Amino acid sequence: MATRRTRTERDRSRRVLSQNFLVDPAAIARLVRAARPDPDTLLLEVGAGRGQLTRALAARCRHLVAYEVDPAAAAELARVCAAVPNVTHRQADFLMAVPPAEPFDVVGNIPWSLTSAVVRWCLAAPGLRAATLLTQAEYARRRSGDYGRWTRLTVSTWPEFGWRLVGRVPRTAFRPVPGVDAGILRVERRPEALLPPAALPAYRRMVERGFDGAGGSLAASLGRRYPRARVAAALRAARLDAATPVGHVWPEQWLVLFRLLHAR
Repeated sequence: MATRRTRTERDRSRRVLSQNFLVDPAAIARLVRAARPDPDTLLLEVGAGRGQLTRALAARCRHLVAYEVDPAAAAELARVCAAVPNVTHRQADFLMAVPPAEPFDVVGNIPWSLTSAVVRWCLAAPGLRAATLLTQAEYARRRSGDYGRWTRLTVSTWPEFGWRLVGRVPRTAFRPVPGVDAGILRVERRPEALLPPAALPAYRRMVERGFDGAGGSLAASLGRRYPRARVAAALRAARLDAATPVGHVWPEQWLVLFRLLHAR
């Protein structure tokens, strides 16, 4: 009977909460180094689990708020937090939290099934400075352009946020052991946006048109909104062939296209 309860707990953690606890001290240290906690900045930890990462983060920051929604893991986390005066433990869903009014960073070994939702929460939070997230390696590589291709989300947010793959963690660093390795993804708000704030909505609309695939090519997609001769000239200036797949257009080239297509 005890064995059956243990198996049920494991299945629940992996399939319902996507929990793979980070247990390797070297991997924990690698994630903390990548996060670069600022001793003067509030830090939020997502998916704090049983507190292995929490202890290391608390030693490097002024105030840490550790979120864990699973009651079983949260009970152990509460005991860890009780011994660390600068940590606030919250047994709550991070995705339902109201972003702090003050500047803050986010770090965490997040539930992999909720990666997209956590990233969206971070991007929408006005006070976010940086998010350092342990995700599936595939996700981190795609978002950071590590394959030489770029996703719509990365491109559309590029004027405001830099996306980087800053490390990898082998799957053996987790318990239970997942089927794939992890990547450390860092999403960092730029000190100054690469475009004026008033231009950002138009830039995002241009990126959406480019990625919607209408017309069969980037030139055709953009040509539905902009004069085709102007699109052709902008592509040449950005050193882009008209047949270049949209995912192979670098974020910096998107900025060139936007500045030329919206030049007055």
